[in-house]
Order: sequence, then structure tokens, then C-alpha cells
Amino acid sequence: MHDERRRIEERAERLHTQRIKPAIYAATVPLAVEAWQAPGEPVSFEEAAAAPYKPFAMDTPWGPPWGTTWFRMRGQVPAEWAGKRVEAVIDLGFVGDWPGNQAEALVHLTDGTPLKAVNPLNQYVAIANPATGGEQIDYLVEAASNPDILADNFSEPTLLGDVLTAGDKPLYTFRRADLAVLDEEVFHLDLDLQVLRELMVHLAEHEPRRHEILHALDRAMDALDLDDVSGSAAAVREVLAPVLAKPAHASAHVVSGVGHAHIDSAWLWPIRETKRKTSRTFSNVTSLADEYDDFIFACSQAQQYEWVRDNYPKVWARIQESVKKGQWAPVGGMWVESDGNLPGGEAIARQLVHGKRFFIEHFGIETKGVWLPDSFGYNAAYPQLAKLAGNEWFLTQKISWNQTNKFPHHTFWWEGIDGTRIFTHFPPVDTYNARFSGEEMDRAVRNYAEKGAGTRSLAPFGWGDGGGGPTREIMERARRLADLEGSPKVVVEHPDEFFAKARAEYEDAPVWNGELYLELHRATYTSQARTKQGNRRSEHRLREAELWATTAALHAPGYSYPYEKLDRLWKTVLLHQFHDILPGSSIAWVHREAEAEYARVAVELEELTAEAVAALGGGATRVFNTSPFDRAEVVRTAEGAPAYVEVPASGSAVVGAGTVPDPVTVSGRVLDNGLVRVEVAEDGTLASVRDLRAGGREVLAEKGNLLRLHTDLPNYWDAWDIDKHYKNRYTDLLEAESVTVVEEDPLLGAIRVSRSFGKGSKLTQTITLRAGSPRIDFETDIDWHEAEKILKAGFPVDIRAPHSSAEIQFGHIQRPTHTNTSWEAARFEVSGHRWVHIAEPGYGVAVINDSTYGHDVSRTVREHGGTTTRVSLSLVRAPRIPDPEADQGRHRFTYSLLPGASIDDAIAEGYALNLPLRLADSAGVPEPVVSVDGEGVTVEAVKLADDASGDVVVRLYESRGGRATGVLRTGFPLAGAQVTDLLERPLEDAEIADGGVPVALRPFQILTLRLRRA
Repeated sequence: MHDERRRIEERAERLHTQRIKPAIYAATVPLAVEAWQAPGEPVSFEEAAAAPYKPFAMDTPWGPPWGTTWFRMRGQVPAEWAGKRVEAVIDLGFVGDWPGNQAEALVHLTDGTPLKAVNPLNQYVAIANPATGGEQIDYLVEAASNPDILADNFSEPTLLGDVLTAGDKPLYTFRRADLAVLDEEVFHLDLDLQVLRELMVHLAEHEPRRHEILHALDRAMDALDLDDVSGSAAAVREVLAPVLAKPAHASAHVVSGVGHAHIDSAWLWPIRETKRKTSRTFSNVTSLADEYDDFIFACSQAQQYEWVRDNYPKVWARIQESVKKGQWAPVGGMWVESDGNLPGGEAIARQLVHGKRFFIEHFGIETKGVWLPDSFGYNAAYPQLAKLAGNEWFLTQKISWNQTNKFPHHTFWWEGIDGTRIFTHFPPVDTYNARFSGEEMDRAVRNYAEKGAGTRSLAPFGWGDGGGGPTREIMERARRLADLEGSPKVVVEHPDEFFAKARAEYEDAPVWNGELYLELHRATYTSQARTKQGNRRSEHRLREAELWATTAALHAPGYSYPYEKLDRLWKTVLLHQFHDILPGSSIAWVHREAEAEYARVAVELEELTAEAVAALGGGATRVFNTSPFDRAEVVRTAEGAPAYVEVPASGSAVVGAGTVPDPVTVSGRVLDNGLVRVEVAEDGTLASVRDLRAGGREVLAEKGNLLRLHTDLPNYWDAWDIDKHYKNRYTDLLEAESVTVVEEDPLLGAIRVSRSFGKGSKLTQTITLRAGSPRIDFETDIDWHEAEKILKAGFPVDIRAPHSSAEIQFGHIQRPTHTNTSWEAARFEVSGHRWVHIAEPGYGVAVINDSTYGHDVSRTVREHGGTTTRVSLSLVRAPRIPDPEADQGRHRFTYSLLPGASIDDAIAEGYALNLPLRLADSAGVPEPVVSVDGEGVTVEAVKLADDASGDVVVRLYESRGGRATGVLRTGFPLAGAQVTDLLERPLEDAEIADGGVPVALRPFQILTLRLRRA
């Protein structure tokens, strides 16, 4: 047989795209259109309905950036269309085919009922099927003119990312608003051809099936009447029917399709726009559910449901109905799809608590899995946290983006730092926006790593990131691929069903231990430093407010625990942990609002804490310690004078209580407190740090606190990525404008270093040493005006450390300092929370911070022997895309060097730096709400139970990485204790002995106790 593939393929392509697709709509009549542009921010339907509208013609520019234009569309279905399927077809002037970041609209009836959204791949609104003829159409269409921030793949910075800088030039040209007849035979022919053509080109050339489809297409095109596509469509489909009817092989891979619409709670649009995106997408989804009984849609993020409930009650009612019918599946069980690295441990616990509770309360459904397809790596505490919240499975997809190493599994058990395992799946289709294309189905099969053991994978289908969701075209593809030779079998089902089947066939799946590190997007640990600082400080302020509110509720008559306020504030913080807000990868508008929200949260939490402390009564000035560790520290009084205090964990003491330690001496540029001696060089770096407790051991191998300004232009995705070549070009900041002693007191000595550099940037650091503490603080104030740079602070330590330890959620993780394999080499920038620790046998050093997350640890051998292990903190970046002004301006933060530190020391000082002692007038505080006898048992949260029962809830964890035993004692009469899950539901009774609760924890175990008061 002659090879005519090229002729036939080109023929099929041309007739399909140029003749068949244009014939899908058989007849059209234009709608009459009027327009009204809302001034400023979006308005309610009621205000829009009462507005004055003016005639609007097609091909007219409309829509300033971030504007809202309401269109009134009127028409009548022609009588001759009776019995046909009639739709309104609206093209706002869409750019490309991505629904997420461009013009979108929600179509309403005149009574305000939302019908359905329109976007580039979903331009229709069903009128009648079949039509009776004569139907009157009267719609109000809320159209959003969101700018295309992603234009040209982020090749250039743009000012369109903030309404304050975007200008008012119209972005779109309205193309079409018609009533049209959907030719259903041509519509289905189009789908038949799509599926067969895509299947064909992804089959190997030697496969008989490929050639069978090829020649069927040739015969089908012979049956097509170019002058009457509609009239011949049925005959063409009849030719194709035999090749569409051939069943899949018995051993064909099974793809479990789950409808999905990934909606970033903010990204290239502000939160206010996401609230509207949810209404558009969810309207489309519920409409599709009415049309396809076999459709199932999985949707996460309780926050987005709440937005719809509060702002679009009619859409909310449709969601509730879809859930009852089993077509809508709440999944994920988190308040938002948060970042997987940066939120604190208690914050991730609250993500799960608030998310799962929402779905239980409003739908009577307890979600079974964690659904996080798009976060930028996942911390190693997740398996335990997920299981403690009642989850059975975990799903993500993003690890497929790895820059260097291909992750070896798609279905596996993920083991966390405490030993907890959770059944986990990465869809081998490598997308959470699948559409069942031939290329995707071929990739899912080729890519699947578990061949020979597992037989199935999951594919979330539907347009996403900016929403949109599944379409009828995708559902039609799924139906054709349900049992088709040459393709995997597609079954649309609930993700719980997929995970149950996958686990049943592969119970002995391989195990991956430790973090799921994404070898990409490493700059998300640093970008938008003020957003990250707002999160860190909000988390600690929430801890503080809950502890002292609990104390006041137990001991202050008349005090009322602020349940509702704390709940609202927690949800605000949880929202801003979304995986494009906290990582710093959103437009300027998002981060401008985030900073304002964090400032508001800080004010409210300060008020709540102050009210709680004040409720305990006035009196002498006392110091309050929110940390779970006893502290002996220098504090400043209200007058600004240094004072020394010893204060118990989660308790208080009078200022001046405790034995004053040896004084600090200041001699030239040398600070000495009898524990460490710090010498500051003329250039403002650390010339020497000697640990006097270790016989005067020199801690540094080279200049310490060396500020290094690197060129930082990644290959792609500026705010997201830091590529390895950043290390190759840098400037060390060695010119100091001044190095001055600014404090010389027996309790405190400080030297201030001032620098100017780059494009007008200024930096001031106050290097402080306090009596009784080996911790050296670097209080940093930067006025930052660089572009495409990253500033790092390096500490080259004279230690041969085989690994570094970095705090993560409820524990810490060890990472090798060598680069033996590509896996270690790929971790050239990593995340950590409050501290990083390096050590050799007998001696360690910690670097502590109050708001940074990104760092690197490297190791070199000196020419004449000895090893230098360098810890470098990433302080601030200057990406220009998607926010051209990212990180510009003022930054204030503190990081510290702690010589001679054990892991225990790093943990305690990490809490201390992030939870400053609080001074307030008080008549005296009772015993701490809880205290722990025993090393390694650390209290992470103290609060009243969410059910307002008055029970006290305490969350503990083992913090050192070993077994720990102890006794939890209470500052109130104890009547009973229970071990609970994260949602404070009882698991078992806890023993009470001698008035306390004995605890025994495995390494990094998290334990939640519910304590009933006598």
C-alpha cells in the first residue's frame, strides 16, 4: 500500500477546522446590546440593573484594566427555530484560549439569577432545547476586563498588575452577541474527529490501529458534502462509528477523570476578582451537571465556598443541590490550597481544621484527602498533620515540574518525619487542567511509573488557574474515551473512589521518606519579604492572643474569650497563605493588599492580647512570656532602659526578677559578655566570634555576616525562580559609611553599621550582645532599591558539618551539605523556619531569624586543612515580574548567630526571637495555663476548645527528634483529659496521675489534648 498519511492527515485537518467547526452553529441572529461601565470597583446586581444603559455596537472597544462593564442583551428566538437547540453565543473579544486572565462575564436573568459564565472556551448560554420559537431573551451580563498579565509568557514587566498603575485604555473589542442554533450532529462530528485525529497521531507509526483510523478519516471526508455540512454530518459520523466502537485492550491503563477548576485565590488578579471567578466557574459547573448525569466535579478551598455562600446565594443553593446528587465532591479539607513550605505547623493544622469543619457543617461531608495540586513543594510534617485531621490520601501534581531530577513514583506511600505514612498520588498526566487530549492520554500512559504493579491514575480535567472548569466538549471526549482501542480507558469518578481502587491494587506501593522538594520555584522562599514577614508575625501574634485570652478566661471574672474574633483573624491569615500570595508570586495589587491586611490583623491581635492581660488586673509592671520555654533575658522597660528578667514558660514575672549575669563590656569594636567575644571589623563584618565557654574557640573561618549582593535573573518566572547561576556573579558589601558604638550598658552593648550600595539602597545593622546570652542579634533596616538582585547574609563557620538541620512544621529536617548526587545538588536553595543548625560532634552553631525562610548551606575544605560550612540567609530579592516594584522600599527584620548551640538551644532561641517578651501592668498572673516537666515536649498552642465548652485544648510535639516523656501540668483544677484529633474530636481518654497528664511521644509526634476543668 502506498504511504498517503500526509495527504490524508492534511485533508482531515483542513476540512475539520475550516468547514466542520464553522458549521457547528447553523443559523444566527444578533442580540441588541446596551452597555454601562461601572465606576471603580464592582457593584451589586441591583445597582447595575438600575443603571442607565446606552446602545453598544459590535467591534467597539470596551473595558479599561480591572474595570467592570455591564451589558444588557435582548432578543427573540425566531419562530422557525422551534424544535432546535438555541443558545446565546457571546465573544467579548477574547485573547487566546486561556479563560483565566482576561475578559470574563457572568450572565444573569433580570431578576438577578446567575445563569452561566462566558469565557474563551465556553461562550454559550443555553436558551432552550428544544426551542418553541418566540422566546424573549433579556440578560444582564457582568463583564470583567481583566488584563492579560501573562502576555508573551511574562517576557516583560508590566504596570497592569495594579489598578493604581494600569491606566484606563480599553483592552478588548467586543466581537459577537448572537442567538444561534446549535447543530448537534455537527457538534458531535467535531468531537468524533477531535478524538480520532489526536489518538491517531499519538499512536506509533507501526501500529495497525493508527492506519485504520487514518483510512477511516479519508473515507469519512469523502462522505462530507462541502455545500451541505449539516446535511451530511450524520453520514460522516456513520463512517467513523466502527473505529469509535472498537473497545480498548483488556490491559489498557485506566484514567480516573475528576472534573476540576483550579482557581487561584489570588495570583494575576486580586482577591476581589477571585470572588467573582468562583461565581462564574461554579455557575458553569452546576449547569454542566444538569446536562451530564455522569459528571463529577471535585472542588477544594472552603474559603471560596464561603465567598459564594455570602455573595451569590443562588449559586450556593445550586452547589448544595449538586453535592446532594453526588455530582459535586468537596475535597482537600483546607481553608485554601496553601503553600506547602512556609506556613507554620499550627497554621497548617488550622488550615485543615477550618476547611474540614466547613464541609462537615455545610454539606455533612468529611473530606478524606488533601488536594494540593499546585503548591511549590511539601513539608515533611504533612503526612502526620493530614492523618491527624482524619485524611486517608494526599494528591499533588507540581513535583512533575522538577528542573533536574524526575520523581520516581506516581503512586506511593509518603512518610513524614515522625514515621506517619499517607497514600499519595501524582497524576502522570502532568497537569491539573486536563482536557483528555490525545497528547495527554498518551503522556499519562507513557509517564506512569508504576506499570506492572498499578493500573490506574487520576486526571483532574477542566480549565483552571483562573478558573473556567470543565466544558461539555471535555465531557464528550471522556465519553468517547471510556472504551476506545489505542487509548487508556477514561472513567469519570469521585477521587475517593480512585484512591480506594488504587490502594486496593497496590497496598505495597513504594515509600518516599521526607520532604517533597520541588526543584523549581525556590525563590518563593524569599520574594515579597513584607508579605512573608506579615505571615510569620501574624502566626506568632495569634499564638500570643490565644494563650493570654485562655489565661484570662480561666482566671479573670467577667472576661469573655473572643471566639469569633480569633476565628475571623485566623481565617484572614490562612487566606493569605494561599500558594500564590505567601510565596510572593502575585501581582502588585495582591501584595499591596496583603501588607495592609497584615497591618490590620496586627492591630486587632495587639488589642485582643492587651485586653486579656488587662483583665488580669492592674499593678506592678510584669513581663509576659508566650514562649514554651523558661527565659532569662534583657528587656527594655517602657522608659527604654535595659532590664533583666527571669520568666517561666507561658508565664510572667516582675521586671528585675532574677540574678543579674556578668556585664557586657564594650572596648572599641569588641563586645564581650563573658560567654562570647565579638569583634567587628572596620568594614562592618564580623572579624571574630570567640566562644568563651568553649575555651575561646573561634567560631568563624572567614568574615562573618558578610552581605553579598548577587545578580539574580532566572531563566523564567522571575518572582518564582532562583537559578543556580546566581552564585557566579556578586558584590561583597565591604564599604561601611560608619561603624559606631550606639549602646554601652552593663546589660547590653551594640554597634551600628551603616552602608550604601547599588542603585541608592541603604542598609543599617545594629549588632547587639546582651548580658547572659551568647546570641548575637543583627537588627536590620534596609531601604532597598535594587532590580534583579538578591541580598544574602553569610556565616562561614569553622565546622565540618555532614548535614544542616532546619526547622520545619512541628520538627526539623536534615539535609546533606555535600552534593554527591544530582538530588543534593538540586537543593542549592532550601526553606526553613525560625532556625538553621550545623554541627560536628561536640559543637554546633545556629542561625536564627524572625521573618526569612530561604537559605543555603554549602561546605568547602580550606587549603591547609579544616572545613568551612557556610550558612547564608536570603534576605531580600528584586524580581520585576509579575510585580515590577516587588520588595522595593523599607524592610526591617532581625537575624541572629548563636555560637555553641545544640538543637535544643536553636529551638528555644527561635521561639524567643519570634515571641518577644511583653511588658504590661498586672496585679499578678496565676500559674501558667499549662507547663511541662520533661525535656523535648514542646507546647505549640494553648486555647479554649472551639465548641465553646470551656475545655482547654493544648497541642504538644516532640521537638528534638528523639523519644520524650514528661508530665503536662495545669494551672487550674483538672477533671479529665482526652487525646483528640486536630478537630478536637476525642480519640481516647488520657491518663491523669498526681494532678497531671503523663505523655510519651515518639520522635516529632504531635499530640492534641483536651483538658476538662473541675
